[in-house]
Amino acid sequence: MGVNEKLIYKIGCGNIQATSNYISKQDFRIDATILDKPKALPHVSNKKDLIYKVAWYYHFNYVGPFLLKDHTEALITTASIGTKRTQAVFTKAVQEVLQQVVQHKQWKTFFPRTVSDPCLQIADYCAWAIQRKWERNDERSYKIIKDKIVTEYDLWKRLAKTFY
Repeated sequence: MGVNEKLIYKIGCGNIQATSNYISKQDFRIDATILDKPKALPHVSNKKDLIYKVAWYYHFNYVGPFLLKDHTEALITTASIGTKRTQAVFTKAVQEVLQQVVQHKQWKTFFPRTVSDPCLQIADYCAWAIQRKWERNDERSYKIIKDKIVTEYDLWKRLAKTFY
């Protein structure tokens, strides 16, 4: 995907219309795994490393084989988060999942700040639009990206009980 960095900058400035127009013309796919955190068992939701690991494991176990089937290498890029300690926990969780799921392939991880990577800014926008749909029943931004969504899987859909 070719990226117009000036236009992507407008995402951070709240220019939703320009962002929407740009994203709707790009060729990319979205695979989303939804984790309704109140449905997570307390021992999972209370530990950041475990909730990240569960999220990455189920997401990558589901889409990874398809995305990597014709490739021998993978570069997994995800935004850096929080403090150095939180980032270390997140990085370890991602790498442990990849060791389990991505076998017989070479892979590397990369964790840049979102502001430095236009593609991560687009991913942030898409995640935000999906989150608004699920949490607030607000589909305005979701409708813009809907045709890009290949999978949208609610991991704990069948669970009725919430823990908080």
